Amino acid sequence: MTIGRQKDDASVPTEQQAGGQVVGKLACGELEGNSVSTLGSPGVRHWQATYLEHADLHDRGNIFFAAVEMTRMPMLITDPNQPDDPIVFVNGALLDLTLYQEDQLLGRNCRLLQGPDTDPRTVAEVREALAGQRAVAVDILNYKADGTPFWNALFIGPIFDKDGKLLYFFASQMDITQRRIHEQSYLQAQKMEAVGQLTAGLAHDFNNLLQVVNGNLELAQRMIDAKPQALQAIGRAQRAALKGGALTQQLLTFARKQRLEPRRINLNALVLEFSEMLVRTLGQEVQLQLDLRPGLPPCVLDPTHLEMALLNVLINARDALGGGGTVSVGTSVLSDARKLAVHHLAPGQYVVICVVDQGCGMTPEVLRRATEPFFTTKGPGTGLGLAMVHGFVQQSHGRLDIESKPGVGTTVRMIFPVADQAGAAHAPAAQARPVPADGKATILLVEDNEDVRELGRIMLEAHGHAVVSAASGEEALRLLEEHEGGGHGPIGLLFSDVIMPGGMTGVQLAEEVRRRRPSLPILLATGYMEQLPDARSLPFPVLPKPYQESELMSRIADALAGHGARPHPASV
Repeated sequence: MTIGRQKDDASVPTEQQAGGQVVGKLACGELEGNSVSTLGSPGVRHWQATYLEHADLHDRGNIFFAAVEMTRMPMLITDPNQPDDPIVFVNGALLDLTLYQEDQLLGRNCRLLQGPDTDPRTVAEVREALAGQRAVAVDILNYKADGTPFWNALFIGPIFDKDGKLLYFFASQMDITQRRIHEQSYLQAQKMEAVGQLTAGLAHDFNNLLQVVNGNLELAQRMIDAKPQALQAIGRAQRAALKGGALTQQLLTFARKQRLEPRRINLNALVLEFSEMLVRTLGQEVQLQLDLRPGLPPCVLDPTHLEMALLNVLINARDALGGGGTVSVGTSVLSDARKLAVHHLAPGQYVVICVVDQGCGMTPEVLRRATEPFFTTKGPGTGLGLAMVHGFVQQSHGRLDIESKPGVGTTVRMIFPVADQAGAAHAPAAQARPVPADGKATILLVEDNEDVRELGRIMLEAHGHAVVSAASGEEALRLLEEHEGGGHGPIGLLFSDVIMPGGMTGVQLAEEVRRRRPSLPILLATGYMEQLPDARSLPFPVLPKPYQESELMSRIADALAGHGARPHPASV
């Protein structure tokens, strides 16, 4: 809020009109209490207070009255000399804004525009200014005649006679609801982006630490001579490390920096394939109802991440129902231009997967924060479920829409472009390669972190592989050439970290090795995908960190055999 100067402050510049019959005190850029400037710049030349010789409200036969009635700026005048400071004049624009009739406003105090969510502190500030006969500019939540709330950029200024007696208060209004919504959305997006950048920046180092912790716990478990208490302690530490890794992956999904493996899929087929898991998740007291649109066009998504997103939404729906009920999962096609505009989507055709429950619903405040990371209304919970869903949908070029009302229920829509618009991502078909008879190979292990590199070497050698280690991409290329031309035997597989400080990244190394040795199997590992060029079409398999020994050995075996990712049942 900004309050104007005292009426007897002689330092305020004035301006005279009509041969001195009207005197105005200039605003001087001081009345900028509105979050949205109605002028586009600080008001300097408009008046914050007026002194009149003649103040006849019934004198309306002049051009100035016509201007007030023709303007699209809502205006009103109140009379503080009457009991309760009633409204004595409104122009047509104010009637258009508030939806009231003139006779419903005249004689009433302006408080009739207030409602349940009007901030009492703002009202108190306005009253303070009026009691001091001073101008005031605020943003206040008002209500129309039909109960619709709107944000009002309100300006009030006093009108005095020549002797300084207060005659009227003049007020102008402006509906800034859409601007406030866009402003809040922008600030929320900035906050979420900052959290995402922080998460992604920490993920690489944190996942390397978890890799060392979990990997060495696996080795220690294998070395201990079946002492139950020691094995139980190691098991607890392993579970904690794995939970830490899962938490990091959820944060990266929220930050839209998780590796996705999109495929051309049919949402109906995915829901049907996954329905058994959904039924088990909902439990016996909650029924699952499917409403799938026939002939749904395909879209390009990572099916595993979509299943996890759907599962998170279903868990929220189950918890909202409490004692039981029905949860509906439906699919549809969205192409209507008006509905696309509501969802801020470009023209085109989209597929929608929708989850509806009739549970407790969310208040507007909870709904506004529903996709924030770590925000939860549940006792036990990470607050990452909807944050992860939102991140996945955004990274998949889609839109997450949530509608909810207390006591009515919640509808969650995940909206995705159809396959032809998004461009189907087809991974290059993997070619089967001759596997060594014993399934073992000489592996070129490239990792800049010494602890992670040593751990990888121990795991690989424990399973019979020979290991050649390098701390950088440049060293790896040199070792590759030495083994090609020397008597050490050829390298059978490249296993490299993606992000290495300085010089060559793991992707650049893989591309150069592919150029020199087209048939050499390659496996990359990382816990942070931000620096990957277009991860949607990366031609190399990627093992996410932190990984377990069994996962590593399985991916090594697949890479040696030339096996690509297994097709999802919903793939088309």
